[in-house]
Amino acid sequence: MVPAAAREELERLLGARNYLDRAEDLVLYEYDGGVDKHRPEMVVFPRSTEDVVAIVKITGKHGVPIVGRGAGTGLSGGAIPRAGGITVSFSRMNQILEIDLANERAVVQPGVVNLDITLAVQGDKYFYAPDPSSQRACTIGGNVSENAGGPHTLAYGVTTNHVLGLELVLMDGTVVNTGGMAQDVPGYDLTGLFTGSEGTMAFVTKVIVRLMRQPESVKTLLAIYDAASDCGQTVAEITARAITPVAVEMLDGVMLRMVEEATHAGFPMDAEAVLLIELEGLIEQVEEQVEQIRDVCAACNAREFRVAKSAEERDLLWKGRKNAFGAVGRVSPFYYVQDGVVPRTQIAPTLEFIRGVSAKYGLSISNIFHAGDGNLHPIILFDARKPGDTDRAKAAGDEILNFCISVGGSITGEHGVGMEKMELMGNLFSSDSLDMIQGFKNLFDPECRLNPGKVLPTGRGCMEIRQRPDFVL
Repeated sequence: MVPAAAREELERLLGARNYLDRAEDLVLYEYDGGVDKHRPEMVVFPRSTEDVVAIVKITGKHGVPIVGRGAGTGLSGGAIPRAGGITVSFSRMNQILEIDLANERAVVQPGVVNLDITLAVQGDKYFYAPDPSSQRACTIGGNVSENAGGPHTLAYGVTTNHVLGLELVLMDGTVVNTGGMAQDVPGYDLTGLFTGSEGTMAFVTKVIVRLMRQPESVKTLLAIYDAASDCGQTVAEITARAITPVAVEMLDGVMLRMVEEATHAGFPMDAEAVLLIELEGLIEQVEEQVEQIRDVCAACNAREFRVAKSAEERDLLWKGRKNAFGAVGRVSPFYYVQDGVVPRTQIAPTLEFIRGVSAKYGLSISNIFHAGDGNLHPIILFDARKPGDTDRAKAAGDEILNFCISVGGSITGEHGVGMEKMELMGNLFSSDSLDMIQGFKNLFDPECRLNPGKVLPTGRGCMEIRQRPDFVL
């Protein structure tokens, strides 16, 4: 419960235009891109680091839980106010503060949209590499919190590989800076610690990111298969031949048909699977790798191999890939996106297991994923209006993630743990490891006010970890 005194102080601080507390407004902040919901009691919109400091101090004085929120595109419940309280939306802290092309750096506020960084520098032939499928909407603060990835992580890495420094507001209102504009700074890697901490330890109010030069040549390839297992074998064979594309994306037959009907990108409607492969680099190097990959695909029974003939054709193929979730929405009123990781050699067996899960629960499951780094996104179609359908979708997702663990993988590659996968953490980490994670949480948020009920498991039994004695799920 947010006390009246806290509301009054926040209203005086921010003004009438920078907070919401009516039910019809708050309902828009009770969900993200996942399947769970919980409504905040108030939403506030800071415009500066000083506003964030004041919000933290006011809520601290009154013991109110607070949760940070970017664009709400997350897929694990990370921005859902599970304990009620106040949502701090960073959508109005959306300025690019500095661009330093000579040193390939930019300084941005957390509400800056991912793609806007690239749009700001592409005229000078630079770009920002991390490119989640939601890059037209997702914000840098959310990307830092979840350590977001994207199709091009195979060569460029994830968000943590492109964040050089952070400005943070701690739970006592202290403002600290980690990292900096330099390539490396002495001391502990605190920037790395907070990147991927899912908004559970501090608020990010400023981010220093790395910019990269556009490559000399880009080629986008499409390999078409009549068997998904051949697709998986191709990925392993590309790696075995020491070829490193910047992206290797796989769509199974169910997914590519939905995508093609929605975007008309040129995917074959009768294929069992396709690989979307992108190469970047020097012209001669890229041309050589095209032929190497053509040979690999032929050896792995690809029925057709295409090279995009123009930038427009390449953009259309990627439009199909990045609009995939929207394409699913045309077919099913609800869907549940998972985020498991497996070794590349386990892609084919994992796809076979997913087919079994689909049959077991009677739910259609399509697959689209970053095959190059083994990050799978099974999309489970269900109808929340049918009794038991949501529970069956969640149970199917848990089975898939536990299988990923069993073959040497993980429960998340880029979407985060949030409240969606927290009870699976005990299957992935030992009790001692979870105690260490809890120790960091307690150090930075001893009262457990910041995004409570996330990441750490709270179920009963030998793996029980209580984040706060009086916290009720």
